[in-house]
Amino acid sequence: MTPGTGRDGSPGAPRSVDVARVAGVSQKTVSRVFNDEPYVSADVRRRVLEAAEQLGYRRNNAARALASGRTRSIGVVTLGTALYGPASLLMGVERVVRDTGYALRVVNTMEGDPAGLAGAVDSLLDQGVDGIVISEPIAEEAGEGDLSVRISVPVLVLGAPPPFTASTVLSGGGGADLMARAVVEHLLDLGHQTVHHLAGPQRWYAAKDRLEGWRATLAAHGRDEPRVFEGDWSAASGYSAGQELAADPDVTAVFAANDDMAIGLIRALTEAGRRVPEDVSVVGFDDIPVAAYVTPPLTTVRQPFDTVAQEGLKRLVHAIENPQAEALSANDPPVDLVVRASTQPPPPRRPPGRRRHSASRSRGEASTAPLPKKGPSTHH
Repeated sequence: MTPGTGRDGSPGAPRSVDVARVAGVSQKTVSRVFNDEPYVSADVRRRVLEAAEQLGYRRNNAARALASGRTRSIGVVTLGTALYGPASLLMGVERVVRDTGYALRVVNTMEGDPAGLAGAVDSLLDQGVDGIVISEPIAEEAGEGDLSVRISVPVLVLGAPPPFTASTVLSGGGGADLMARAVVEHLLDLGHQTVHHLAGPQRWYAAKDRLEGWRATLAAHGRDEPRVFEGDWSAASGYSAGQELAADPDVTAVFAANDDMAIGLIRALTEAGRRVPEDVSVVGFDDIPVAAYVTPPLTTVRQPFDTVAQEGLKRLVHAIENPQAEALSANDPPVDLVVRASTQPPPPRRPPGRRRHSASRSRGEASTAPLPKKGPSTHH
């Protein structure tokens, strides 16, 4: 028999009974192998998989859905954007879902549509998905787009607080505050007295987490908290903020909430005659592919998108297939600070009297001068 032919040699899709015949096992054993059931020896599993590959056998998921009451599909709600972070996380989820043997159904939401999340979840539930991944990075106004219907399938929420009630809600993809702490610690360890922050738009959970990590680390070291600049993730917004930061001689270190804004910031500093890193150190966030090739190569935080997707989907599939079992525990994502050439110790301090605020304080010593005036509030 050749791959893609029926039992009698005529064209047709091979069936599990054909796989069993070629592998020399029972049809029940073939089913056990493809359902990842225990008590199947490694040799038998290998023979079944080799026979299936030889015949071009594919499981009949429709029949399995009828028998099990599950569609073997996972729905994903994600923001319709080309931004590096959300797009990379979606790609990671797609790769992992494919490896689990589940089908993937994606529904995009649009920024500024408060009812988008509720509508997307309703659409996936109508399609009978077995579980849902929420990769929705934006906070909507309270009370808008609420999901009042209890969701009966397990839900994995990545990088945001759970927006509704479900039978099982798993969280993952957090830790941006810890990554921001690593950035600020790196710059303070180099000798910078404080670190300025170019934040992302504060409707985004990731931007708020990075802001809070920056703020908490400065407070822990007793350092002044400078004015916060808020961008929109674009290089253009980084360039605009950089023009203002370049005019302040007290600025020696800036943490940008993503790499695109950091790249725009560096251009503005350079055009203003502020050298990076000799005069101002700059750190980004994400480690986009171009970050290693800009001038200077950018120090940044590499986000573990694949790790977040793998761990999250493992926990979600476990919850789908073992509804009575205790949920698998989550691990904090790794912190991977990639140090390149855009950071170094600050330039020598200027003599006293040439700065608006005294720069003679020792590390961690409290200041009697008022804190620099902040810009518009970044709390939401």
